[in-house]
Amino acid sequence: MSVNVLFAATEDRWTEYETPLRKEIAAAGIDAHVATDIPADQVDYIVYAPNSEVKDFAPFTRAKAVLNLWAGVEAIVGNPTLNLPLARMVDPALTQGMVEWVVGHVLRLHLGMDAHINAAAGTWEPQAPPLSFDTPVTVLGLGELGTACAHALAGLGFPVTGWSRTQKDIPGITCLSGDAGLDHALNVAHYCVLLLPKTPATENTLNARTLALMPKGARILNPGRGPLIDDDALLAALDAGHVDHATLDVFRVEPLPAEHPYWSHPRVTVTPHIASETRAAYSSKTIAENIRRGEAGEPFLYLVDRGAGY
Repeated sequence: MSVNVLFAATEDRWTEYETPLRKEIAAAGIDAHVATDIPADQVDYIVYAPNSEVKDFAPFTRAKAVLNLWAGVEAIVGNPTLNLPLARMVDPALTQGMVEWVVGHVLRLHLGMDAHINAAAGTWEPQAPPLSFDTPVTVLGLGELGTACAHALAGLGFPVTGWSRTQKDIPGITCLSGDAGLDHALNVAHYCVLLLPKTPATENTLNARTLALMPKGARILNPGRGPLIDDDALLAALDAGHVDHATLDVFRVEPLPAEHPYWSHPRVTVTPHIASETRAAYSSKTIAENIRRGEAGEPFLYLVDRGAGY
């Protein structure tokens, strides 16, 4: 019997996913009908983006799982009608994109690239940059993306401290947890990379108190979630010179309003939420594998723990 897969996302996403998703599901050996208009009571799997029109999951009486198109699940995990297994999106391209963004921007600041790129012709100031060995980096959030970034930075010689809500044990990374662990992780952070999920507990993780814990001249990179930072506190720390630079990819309001002070601040780099993006050719493989697992009675990949405090 054919498996019915509902693609519940925006129209532009369907245009992007229709061909690769059908291809990968077929390659996984699944006879499937994939469409955007399947009656709820006939759906076996829901490929879902939280900005879709589907908000009530109660009518999906035979569905086996919701397969999220986004890495973040904050916008869906609290839905009271969701009584189905929920799998987050994790794929090699998404992880690789985040690693490249984080490593690229850390190295840009670490090597002082802007000074050379923007220097006037004839400027010759041969000052060697610091070595990675002497430059501690803290990664807040040790999920799939945070761990990958921590490993990549450690592989370049940076001493890396990671902090997470629950204690982790990751070879080559100093792992901390708890309130005291967060304070210590910030105390040693010449660079701080934010990759925590958005939850009530993580909002304003960087605020006036915690920013003051960081060494003078620290640099901040936020490719995680906009609300992780108290914007007013960060701007004050930048103006005071306590924080040297902030490279920000995510914001409380997106697109970032034209009048926001981040745009014109000389110590802020804005990137337009591009650090980590799902690519249909890769994420379709993850979706297809989870459908194959569901049909075979095997555990789903990247299943969300509803008790994890999202």
